Amino acid sequence: MKKLVLVFLLSIAFVIAPMHAQDTLEISLKNFIELGISNSGQIKYQKTEVDLAENRVSLAKDQRFLPNLSFRSEHAVVPGVTSPQGRPEEEIYLDPDAKNDWDNPGIYTRLRISGAQPIFTWGAINKSIEAARKAVEASEFQFQAQKEDLELRLFELYYSYVLALEIERLLKDAEDKIRQIENSLDDAQENGDDIDETDVYKFKVFKSQFEIQKAEVDQSLLFVKQTWAYVLSNDNGIVYTPSERFLDPLGSKLSGLDYYQNSAFLNRNEIRGIDTGKEALVKFINAQKAQNLPGLYMGFTTTFASTPVRPRQPNPFISTPENTFNTAIGFSIRQSLNFFEIKTQLEREKIELRKMDYLSQSAKDGILLEVNQAYQKASVAEVKVSKTDEALLTTKQWLRMEQQDYDFGIGEVKDLIDAMKMELELRLKEKESIFEFNTSLAKLNNAAGIPLELLEQN
Repeated sequence: MKKLVLVFLLSIAFVIAPMHAQDTLEISLKNFIELGISNSGQIKYQKTEVDLAENRVSLAKDQRFLPNLSFRSEHAVVPGVTSPQGRPEEEIYLDPDAKNDWDNPGIYTRLRISGAQPIFTWGAINKSIEAARKAVEASEFQFQAQKEDLELRLFELYYSYVLALEIERLLKDAEDKIRQIENSLDDAQENGDDIDETDVYKFKVFKSQFEIQKAEVDQSLLFVKQTWAYVLSNDNGIVYTPSERFLDPLGSKLSGLDYYQNSAFLNRNEIRGIDTGKEALVKFINAQKAQNLPGLYMGFTTTFASTPVRPRQPNPFISTPENTFNTAIGFSIRQSLNFFEIKTQLEREKIELRKMDYLSQSAKDGILLEVNQAYQKASVAEVKVSKTDEALLTTKQWLRMEQQDYDFGIGEVKDLIDAMKMELELRLKEKESIFEFNTSLAKLNNAAGIPLELLEQN
């Protein structure tokens, strides 16, 4: 039973929380996985990575129209101006003795808006947008990979509950049989029948071992229920139980190892995410190269300033920044001259590109090993299911014979106990083998990049 206890520890990522039941509702595997995913903080966190990547696409698109647009206002208290020669306001600039008049202060206000619009940048902006879009695809592949891993854990958790219910029923059946044998032994002792004390001791030992197994199953079932309560947390306090009450082998059959290996290289989202990320990096490098070339821009600026205590001088050669309104539009060519920095940055990005190549190869090596190990476990589990079923069939025949012999008074208690013990162990092992086969097959499909839904349909 130690193996059974370990099975229930598969959900180490989930924290056990107390549960207060108000209602009980059966839930299918599909709905269980959907609800578990919707409650997962891990999935919500990973989804933000996709949202951030999509935000970077919007930022790249924003560079197409007026990427440099700014507004600035300035305000101050300034003095007025006087002309000792008594010149009129529009000719004060002709008076060399003109001076500030602090007895007549006023408010100075200047508003300025400026912007630049790219005209020709060698496609740098469009390439940046394409790179950002590829980065979104890479993030989505990584998100799907995380989601599939969680689906697998929820699959195991769901069938852990079904397995616990199955074993609970088996132990109840065995408990009834043990009670029948115990009553028979008590009756025989009361009637003074010749009973071997060794058989009695063996029966007591078997009964104690059975109670230990029962306690382990009870605690394991409690653990699974508490884990379910946390995974399916809801405000209504609903207690969920699996709609499937019996654990049967999946109808899917194992294909050849080559099939799963090829499927993994084609369908694993980790590999697709890395390859797409590499494409995004290549497009980003092309965008950087284009940005380092001379770009043509159209710029404009508009300035408005007003200071009522200072007159505006109409002479075009005299600047009056305190009272002005002007607009300028022109073209400019921008070229970065940090050539050494540009070269170093490009070298860095090429190193990042090689790093992505190595990461892809490393991921493929790891996935190949994962598929091989999962295939080996699934193959062994498939044999266990088949052979355990054969052994259980033989044991049932043996138990039926010993039960009949004992009922007719020609059988030995120890033989009946041995047969019943073997039958119970094999029934438990059968359910564990089925659970192991189903979960191993699910892990194999996950390692091969095959959706869990296809396994359920088969």
